Amino acid sequence: MATQSSPPELPDPEALADTFHVYEIDRTAEDGVRYYGEPLTESEQVIHRIAPAFRQRGYRVALKREMGEWVLIAHERSLGVDGIPWLNVGLAVLTLLSTLYAGTRWYGLSVLEDPTAMLKAWPFAAAALGILAIHEFGHYVMSRYHEVEASLPYFLPFPNVLGTLGAVISMNDHIPDRKALFDIGVAGPLAGLVATVVVTAIGVTLPPVEVTRGIVTNIELGYPLLLQGIAAVMGEQLEYANPQLLPNPVVIGGWVGAFVTFLNLLPVGQLDGSHVARSLFGDRLSLVQLAVPVALFGLAGYLVAFEGGRAAGLWAFWGILALVFGRLGSATPLDETPLGPGRWAVGLLTFVLGMLCFVPVPLVITM
Repeated sequence: MATQSSPPELPDPEALADTFHVYEIDRTAEDGVRYYGEPLTESEQVIHRIAPAFRQRGYRVALKREMGEWVLIAHERSLGVDGIPWLNVGLAVLTLLSTLYAGTRWYGLSVLEDPTAMLKAWPFAAAALGILAIHEFGHYVMSRYHEVEASLPYFLPFPNVLGTLGAVISMNDHIPDRKALFDIGVAGPLAGLVATVVVTAIGVTLPPVEVTRGIVTNIELGYPLLLQGIAAVMGEQLEYANPQLLPNPVVIGGWVGAFVTFLNLLPVGQLDGSHVARSLFGDRLSLVQLAVPVALFGLAGYLVAFEGGRAAGLWAFWGILALVFGRLGSATPLDETPLGPGRWAVGLLTFVLGMLCFVPVPLVITM
């Protein structure tokens, strides 16, 4: 039933009068509180101006146009987990199975010959999924700390030699300020880097495996400076004279962590690097986002000219993704107060560590 007054816990129409002229209010159990009216400024500015008032009262808002009318929809924010997140659980189980299967390839095992072989590949699966989980829970913990509504991680299974496309969390809320955006964005890569270092340090001390069959015998991995440095400190090696010897698959799990960290730190779209860069540089992020695809296409061109095209397709593909991600926009905090020197130092250090995870030719399949 339509009314002209808002619920007592929400702002009155008069409080929105300079931004959104309200002529009708409706409240339903399914759709929350709906303010029908006319925006008095651009739609993005409407949200930017009024969202803080709703957020203080435990609500998030969205502005939509429905059936020719503008409607401001307020939903009560929920920071907890309601019930069992079956989709998250199901994807996690599928990703566990896909990484176990991928692990059998790195161990040179055959599931067809021995169905229990997947269980023997648990160290690789634990390494890869452990790093991804720690990365995403870094985001999740900081989201909860800053009272930003976020989902549990969604793991992404994929039938490739790694068994996964990574993991993501979904933030369906407004970011209160640059500090929150920075902390949430940087927490994942830093947590994932710590896990990557630990996993790699353990992996290089484990014995290599001999693989004589399967696609992994045709895969060449390029190891970034981070992994090379860890191996050097531990007095171990990553490459062997015998081409059939591969580093222990736990090291491959560390490689996955490093590669995912570098990609996530690209400052475009909704990637972690974009959140960190947006919190540091503000609206100047748009200039940075233009440079990313140029750099990736330039790298692809270099590899074609001087490296026989090795991994050129990978970086050209990511150049296209960078263009798409850039068009999708980045997170915008409600409060644009600049960050202090401490967070600037952490942010710059994070990007430096991200570059240590970069290798021009990360993976090549030879036939």
